[in-house]
Amino acid sequence: MQPFSIPSNIAEGQDRCTTGEFRQFLGHARGSLLEVETQLVIARNLGFLDEQKNAALFEHVAEIGRILNGLINSLKGR
Repeated sequence: MQPFSIPSNIAEGQDRCTTGEFRQFLGHARGSLLEVETQLVIARNLGFLDEQKNAALFEHVAEIGRILNGLINSLKGR
């Protein structure tokens, strides 16, 4: 898994000159979050994660998604 790309995209976007560019990088971060979610499904299906650990990680992914979506929505119309 490569969860490092999520905060990296947020940081890179925050340093951009326009809000539109920042939103674009937040979109990249959301895409990276979905990649992590997919990799969790694959890891569970291959038996690398038990159900309890998988459920806990999915809850973390969901919380990050809610925060990220809130940030994206707060920038709409700017």
